[in-house]
Amino acid sequence: MSFFPKITFQREVEEYLTKVFRNNELITALGTQETESRYQSLLSHLSHPPGFTTVRVNTHLASVKHVKKLLFEEIQKQFKGLCVPVLEHPKLQDILLIPVIGPRRDLKKHASEVIVGAHCGYAVLRGAHVYVPGIISTSKFLKAGDLVSVYSDIEGKCKRGAKEFEGVKVFLGNGISELSRSEIFSSNGPLNGMGIRMIEPVYLSPSFDNVLPNHLFLQNLPSVVVSHILNPQPGERILDMCAAPGGKATHLATLMHDQGEVIAMDKIANKVKKIKQNAELLQLNCIKAFCYDATRALSVEKREEEQEGPPFLPESFDRILLDAPCSGMGQRPNMAYSSTLKELTSYQPLQRKLFTVAVKLLKPGGVLVYSTCTITLSENEEQVAWALKTFQCLQLQPQEPHIGGEGMRGAGLSLDQLKLLQRFDPSAVTLQGMDINSLQDSREDDLISLANKDCIGFFIAKFSKSNSK
Repeated sequence: MSFFPKITFQREVEEYLTKVFRNNELITALGTQETESRYQSLLSHLSHPPGFTTVRVNTHLASVKHVKKLLFEEIQKQFKGLCVPVLEHPKLQDILLIPVIGPRRDLKKHASEVIVGAHCGYAVLRGAHVYVPGIISTSKFLKAGDLVSVYSDIEGKCKRGAKEFEGVKVFLGNGISELSRSEIFSSNGPLNGMGIRMIEPVYLSPSFDNVLPNHLFLQNLPSVVVSHILNPQPGERILDMCAAPGGKATHLATLMHDQGEVIAMDKIANKVKKIKQNAELLQLNCIKAFCYDATRALSVEKREEEQEGPPFLPESFDRILLDAPCSGMGQRPNMAYSSTLKELTSYQPLQRKLFTVAVKLLKPGGVLVYSTCTITLSENEEQVAWALKTFQCLQLQPQEPHIGGEGMRGAGLSLDQLKLLQRFDPSAVTLQGMDINSLQDSREDDLISLANKDCIGFFIAKFSKSNSK
């Protein structure tokens, strides 16, 4: 049941992906028709938001039961008494799942329109209100308090300040304008406050603006799985190589009971600042964040004894997380992927540089987890095949919990190796909407099973290092 059009790509990217998802290994295993059906289903799923909102509880400060009660009360308040459950996950005991209601097909559209940028639109589809920087265009006579219909300019063709837009736009729902048109496009510079308060979104998800900020971290389900798979222990020294904005780093610190050391790196200063802010907000003290290019994190010279930050000596870490920079093609919703083929294929060499540094920084007997939020073979299974061939000291390891699917064929890995990988494929379930009636008729086990599959596209591989070669 497709509510939005399938995701679109630049032609050369589309041709590239078509070859990837119709590769010979897949066709031999599944047949041409099933291979094509799965690919088309994936394209439809990517343009729709996941079926559940996932929040990670900061168990360093509060119990899951306590936060669940507070969150249920908050959602009832936001949804005006609508009874939407808050679910605990049996295998991920620090997260809560909230089913998303929608798409709601019976919403009446208003004459007054507001056009927002694509990224703002995606946030709205996942529960956010519209903030002024995301607004591109409004109707000519918009006043504060007006009922408006909000649309997303998915192709980026609307001119800022336009009074009407006839290009490709996707309906996101209805809201109330907090400001007039003249205030939104003030010559004094853009405002930063809320522009449109969404009251009838197409997909009904709770807003987390200032909701239990010390107790909750909004995170996609597979991103939570990663930290559990790395399984850090109190007292260990952990490296999060590409850590911004700090979701996984703070999770690792929480799993370690804030005992030990989590080194979090990112090469962009503002992003490092965000890591530090999140660590402070969640009251975690074992995280040390550094602005540094992780490809240069291996020291070739002797370090000063008092030196805390990078670069580091070889074999310095018990466990390493490489949540690598990637093409991001697993993110949902995304209706128009704008990157060129050159940009898309630029990630593989960078990931290999980072991976090589990670292997050298890892202690013998240590664990390395590699993850991406993308769907391509070149950034996922091909990287595993390359790593096993290049580093004789690495062995693939089973993952716990393993709630996604196995790896994808096409990179020459054996079936046993593919079973050790974890690929979250949004098209693994039928695209379906959720209304309050079907929600109340559903068993909790069935909802959990759906949440495990109807999430973003994601990939995880876990390695152990046997010696220092």
